[in-house]
Amino acid sequence: MPVTKTAKRALRVSKRKEAINKAFVKRLEIAIKQAKRKPTIKNVKEAISLADKVAKKNIFHKNKAARIKSKLSKLVKPAPKKTAKKK
Repeated sequence: MPVTKTAKRALRVSKRKEAINKAFVKRLEIAIKQAKRKPTIKNVKEAISLADKVAKKNIFHKNKAARIKSKLSKLVKPAPKKTAKKK
């Protein structure tokens, strides 16, 4: 247990931040599961957006967020590219 006044305050703050961070991670996990179950563009975009937010807040490392985003983007098949016919 913390003894000093500042240590007690720091403990309160860290518990609050921990709860917020856990909520972000849980939201991201749910979004990833939903995107894997139904890989629509909307679901994938939402999960990618959450991954960016989590990385921005330093909850996950930026490379982990990049890995998550890469896996998610592979779920959605890109539209075929239109090529111009040569004459």
